[in-house]
Amino acid sequence: MGGTTTAVLAWLEHQEAWAPLLFIGIHLLRPFLFLPVMLVCITGGVLFGPIAGTAYSVIGTMISSLLFYRTIRMVPWVMKRMAGIKERWMKKQASLSVKQVAVLRLVPFIHFHLLSYCLIESSADFKDYAKSSLFANFPLAFIYTSVGQWVTLFSLPMMVAFSGALVGVSFMIRKKSEVFLWNDFFQTNP
Repeated sequence: MGGTTTAVLAWLEHQEAWAPLLFIGIHLLRPFLFLPVMLVCITGGVLFGPIAGTAYSVIGTMISSLLFYRTIRMVPWVMKRMAGIKERWMKKQASLSVKQVAVLRLVPFIHFHLLSYCLIESSADFKDYAKSSLFANFPLAFIYTSVGQWVTLFSLPMMVAFSGALVGVSFMIRKKSEVFLWNDFFQTNP
């Protein structure tokens, strides 16, 4: 295993500009390869260091998020499917704030593009979505790239406790208001 790591690092030293482009390309292919975002970001930290790895991960996740925005607008059945998944996961009228999405992105088992869909719902337009996405993607890239080695040393119970704490923090920073529709509050009988 150590020989493979040394060979990969030696190859990357000679690639100069191609290695970051390949890494960003892996971020774009990640959904099709069924790779978790966390794994790709940790790999970026190992290969490029915490600063460059974070920058490349932010670029890769941003391009992936922006492509998702364009794709979901062009393919309506994907939007319906995401709405169905979100409805099963959350209440019908509930929406997540950008801060909540940023915290939930740190939880490894929550789908990256489901959270991107929640950002689309809360954004007014593409520019607003791009800002929200950058804000939500940066903590993910920073934490898993720079502290990724530390997190991977957790035992399974510690990882479950860490994920539970992140969900708890997300619950605490939620919007404190609830919107009731007139028809939902006063059910009309036919």
